[in-house]
Amino acid sequence: MYLSKQKRNCVLAVALGLGVGFAALPVAAQQSERIGHHHAQPKWPQAQLQAEANAEIAQDTVKITLATELSDTTQTAVADALSKALQDTMKQAKADAQGKTAIKISSGNYRIWPMNDRDGKITNWRGRAEILLESTDFPAASELAAALSDRMPVDNLRFSVSPQARAKKGEALLQEAVQAFRDRAQALTQAFGFAGYTIKEINLGGSGARYESAPRMLAMAAADKASVPLEGGTEMVSVSINGSIFLQTQRK
Repeated sequence: MYLSKQKRNCVLAVALGLGVGFAALPVAAQQSERIGHHHAQPKWPQAQLQAEANAEIAQDTVKITLATELSDTTQTAVADALSKALQDTMKQAKADAQGKTAIKISSGNYRIWPMNDRDGKITNWRGRAEILLESTDFPAASELAAALSDRMPVDNLRFSVSPQARAKKGEALLQEAVQAFRDRAQALTQAFGFAGYTIKEINLGGSGARYESAPRMLAMAAADKASVPLEGGTEMVSVSINGSIFLQTQRK
């Protein structure tokens, strides 16, 4: 196809312009890569560490469960009897607890269920009600439980550590765990010949539900209402720290 001289020059100019543009892209990319490499920060090695502090703490709280079970021919009769037993026992408990070290008195589980024969027919009804006594004064709690045992015998006894005692011990253990983490980080830094370390991340954890003593059962002497000496066990409380550090090749 015939083109004038002016049109041929235009086509040539466009072709040359496109060629220069594509040839320039790799050069720009190479320059950008060199600039990025020049400003890249050195990457320090990282290490994961964990430290833990533990302590055995005495259980300072007792929770005593008083319970009674009744049966009757109707559900209403059982409910009425349980309600009266709860009211009378709670009234006596609050009266006897006056003037003594604080004892927390509260209602526990309350349940009524039918008893069936082999044919599935309801023969009678049974019910169970509980009152809970909780205190850090073991003698006072034992004395009150014994006084109420003729109305509601002791069904269960459990010891634990109070939140206040656990928090106080946890604060002391936290300091120990932090120091143990620092010592381990410094030892690792020196062992591998690094100049120092900086902390990247820290996570705090802990536990305290590992009981050293199992739940205990206690039978009070209802005849003379004599209190029984109570002695709690211990629990293991722990605070753990895990995290990561940067290992530095030179001091700042």
